[in-house]
Amino acid sequence: MKANKELIAALDALEKEKNISKEVMCEALETALITAYKKNYGPNFVCYATVDRKNGAMKVWAEKTVVETVEDESSEMTLEEAREISIRYQIGDVVELPADPAKFGRIAAQTAKQMVVQKIREAERGNVFMQFSDKENDILTGKVVKIEKKGVYLDMGNAEALLTPSEQIPGEDLHVGDMVKVYILEVKKSTKALQLLVSRTHPGMVKKFFSHEVPEIADGTVVIKSIAREAGSRTKISVYSDNENVDAVGSCVGPKGARVAAVVDALGGEKVDIILYDEDISKYISAALNPATVSTVTIDEEAKSAFVTVPDFQLSLAIGKEGQNARLAARLTGWKIDIKGDSQVTE
Repeated sequence: MKANKELIAALDALEKEKNISKEVMCEALETALITAYKKNYGPNFVCYATVDRKNGAMKVWAEKTVVETVEDESSEMTLEEAREISIRYQIGDVVELPADPAKFGRIAAQTAKQMVVQKIREAERGNVFMQFSDKENDILTGKVVKIEKKGVYLDMGNAEALLTPSEQIPGEDLHVGDMVKVYILEVKKSTKALQLLVSRTHPGMVKKFFSHEVPEIADGTVVIKSIAREAGSRTKISVYSDNENVDAVGSCVGPKGARVAAVVDALGGEKVDIILYDEDISKYISAALNPATVSTVTIDEEAKSAFVTVPDFQLSLAIGKEGQNARLAARLTGWKIDIKGDSQVTE
């Protein structure tokens, strides 16, 4: 075996640059050398290869068993043939037949090279997958690099992200070069590349922003019970704390409204209503219809529906523009809500 210090230096450089272990690359080289041998001499040979991890020396050899009558030339040889190599060989011995990788044919060498490159790419994808696999349900920033019918493609550093039209905020106009915060829905690993599926509309995005801004949510003192979102327009979020000394809503609003303002800013101006969760469904529904004032709430447990009355002058506020406030309140609480003005009920 001839030392190959240049090979070891190259493997060390790859290990540092691409974070691929030398062991993985040496194993890839050994597999490639075996493939190259078989490409050069025949597919049925029983052959082996080693790459010395310290000095880079490569050894490739085939093994043949010494037999009286040869039935398979790729794995057997006669005693006479064996003793041409060494007079010590006996029937049943295994003979190592070394090969020089430098003498492999051009096609065999190309095949070996392709295998090593493929293995390195697979290892790279594996490393990137590990890097991003724990980022699902988190928020990352990407750069818009391409906009197509299929969606907006973002450069996330070591991976590409796809923001499909259904996950884009309605009316939001993105351009190549824009830096965009996105919510990681899924990390997909394919044979060719790693792709992140991301969203700008997912309610989880609001939850993450509040977790970043509100220490009481981050440490579990305040719990987010539910989120109803119409991205780009309005979000309702209900919060709760078991600690009687903690104001769950106040914690989310922050001093002078600083915390909720930071979330609103991160969401591009999207309005956010923070609701106090209550196990009393009547109180919870009343709060969910904020900013409207509720007169009465009548509950139908079996149908999981609520009949709500509000002062006449509050009716349009309770329902909201195009029914948005009532719709979000229903999604937040999980109850069907029917709203009428006080005078309509009297009549």
